[in-house]
Amino acid sequence: MLERVYRFLLKTFLVLFLGSIGYVILLKYVPVWVTPLMVSRWVDSLRTDEPSKLYKDWRPYDEISKEAALAVVASEDQQFPTHWGFDFEGIQEAIRENQHRKRPRGASTISQQVAKNVFLWNGRSYIRKGLEVYFTVLIELIWGKKRILEVYLNVAETGPMTFGVEAASQRFYRHPANSLTRDEAARIAAVLPNPRLFSIKNPSSYIQRRTRWISRQMRRLGGQRYIRNL
Repeated sequence: MLERVYRFLLKTFLVLFLGSIGYVILLKYVPVWVTPLMVSRWVDSLRTDEPSKLYKDWRPYDEISKEAALAVVASEDQQFPTHWGFDFEGIQEAIRENQHRKRPRGASTISQQVAKNVFLWNGRSYIRKGLEVYFTVLIELIWGKKRILEVYLNVAETGPMTFGVEAASQRFYRHPANSLTRDEAARIAAVLPNPRLFSIKNPSSYIQRRTRWISRQMRRLGGQRYIRNL
């Protein structure tokens, strides 16, 4: 009996392990049309009688303004071009700061956020965090930086029922993402920490200040040259 259980568990592990690698390889080449977060938001809208239309429109990396790519790097993860999926210095800094903060500050990289959004469910648990580490390593090894950033720009939540910078640009600026200006891109990046609370269309004074800060960071990093060789 124990041997049968062992064999079953081993086969299950191998299927899940090989299947996860195969899925990551597949998503290196095909658009990510839906994520667990998109499904969760849609289900929530049905429960609350809110508008259930999802705004999302996949665009290849070369059809998105590099100002948008630079803005999210400047805002979310300035070490993105050089780290291997984890910003250990940022993690240590966040741990020190959180000892004195009422609201904990995260230190997730863009790679970790992509791994969480594309492959995992919402919530906090050691199992989910462990899987986030696993998928972060996989996409760093298999996808590479340019693909990771491309997926992030297409699946990140940018507003109520809105995902990706193309959908945000069309919905709130009335033009495609390939013509985003620096200020427009910075404002999209500014709301990423909480896109259901903060607004691109009607930015609060905090979002306006954060937009200016991100614009300054984009200049400090050297502009689009900073992400040219991903």
